[in-house]
Amino acid sequence: MSDTPDSAVQSVRTYIEQHRAAFLDDLVEWLRIPSVSAQPAHAADVRRSAEWLVAKLKETGFPVAEVWETEGAPAVFAEWPSGEENAPTVLVYGHHDVQPAAREDGWDTDPFDPVIRGNRLHARGAADDKGQVFFHTLGVRAHLALTGRAAPAVNLKLLVEGEEESGSPHFRALVERHRDRLAADAVVVSDTGMWSETTPTVCTGMRGLADCEIELYGPDQDIHSGSFGGAVPNPATVAARIVAALHDEHEHVTIPGFYDGIAELTDAERELIAELPFDEDSWLTTAKSYGTLGEAGYSTLERVWARPTAEVNGIGGGYQGPGGKTIIPSSARLKLSFRLVSGQDPYMIETAVRAWVAARVPAGIRHKITFRAPTRPCLTPLDHPALQSVVRSMSRAFDGAKIRFTREGGSGPAADLQDVLAAPVLFLGISVPSDGWHAPNEKVELDLLLKGVETAAHLWGDLSAALR
Repeated sequence: MSDTPDSAVQSVRTYIEQHRAAFLDDLVEWLRIPSVSAQPAHAADVRRSAEWLVAKLKETGFPVAEVWETEGAPAVFAEWPSGEENAPTVLVYGHHDVQPAAREDGWDTDPFDPVIRGNRLHARGAADDKGQVFFHTLGVRAHLALTGRAAPAVNLKLLVEGEEESGSPHFRALVERHRDRLAADAVVVSDTGMWSETTPTVCTGMRGLADCEIELYGPDQDIHSGSFGGAVPNPATVAARIVAALHDEHEHVTIPGFYDGIAELTDAERELIAELPFDEDSWLTTAKSYGTLGEAGYSTLERVWARPTAEVNGIGGGYQGPGGKTIIPSSARLKLSFRLVSGQDPYMIETAVRAWVAARVPAGIRHKITFRAPTRPCLTPLDHPALQSVVRSMSRAFDGAKIRFTREGGSGPAADLQDVLAAPVLFLGISVPSDGWHAPNEKVELDLLLKGVETAAHLWGDLSAALR
């Protein structure tokens, strides 16, 4: 077809409007399945969700759609070859499991009985993440209708996980096992959001995570602080000293080597972050906090998006009951987490933390450090051609609006895809903060959901040209 840009946008919108009702009917049907991966009682529902999606992807036109087994909940894989010998390959990631939800949690209606109120669809998973996965089914059909193609302009693959809300415990192993079938030139993650309804944005990175528990042991039992205090080491005191030494007076992390190799913010990136309409008072209200504090020399958004952190998640030891109990406790423990940015290796951070703690534990205190499986950080360079494809496609969907950039302060499995597949990770999400992920009355704005459909419809042709 020889549509001009304006007519192409209108053609996509006309197609979407013609198929909107059927698309929403299907999404509502999927949302009725309570695919709560964290609750064993819903294991059959998680499987039913995967099987439902496989059937719907085949109906959409994907010639390959399969349930992939893991040691936990099943994932879904689908593939639609372009048919062109030199077409690039794009993998879309999302998840079909959802957070636990019950009416008594504060929902106005049953969380698995979807309700449309005005222009909002309320249900668990409406935004996180079934809605954002499902918009790709109508998006690819709109792409075909626009271009007159029988297959997408890229070799299109989908990987829809079934355990994201349970921490993705088997995801990396799944990706490594199917590395060849998942091979791609770019990965599109549709499990994220935008700044607001009026400020469309593209996420360019997520922080990684390393977290640990430190156990400190002193006497073999609690002992009398009068008889022995001041003469033997106290594990609770050692725990307090470790915590106190974690940051300096500028809130810099003091662990040697912690900042080695990190990707520093450029002046251009800092300017882009500063463009966002950020209101610190509103942010503090959301944070249920009364003041900001963090690494000197950085703004609040820079701290939560682009700087590494060390946080004390828990500290305990000794007597915690009413009144006094004059003892030296036999043990104490700490829980620490480290959010990591591009350039940091979580295993090197683990080594540095172990050495730093060991240097602060005095003779007479035994200690044990246990790290959980880490998550690597990921970052897409602003000048990457695939990222520019996402920006152009989203701008077309939002009537030529300027697309700004954000990052995510949290962590997710996207970094495993980047790491194992050695492909750039792009983020395409249309959810907004008011959607209430993980909260009662989760919803998705239907106008924005259809903007996601539009963006996907334009994206595959743009990426096909950009990645050749």
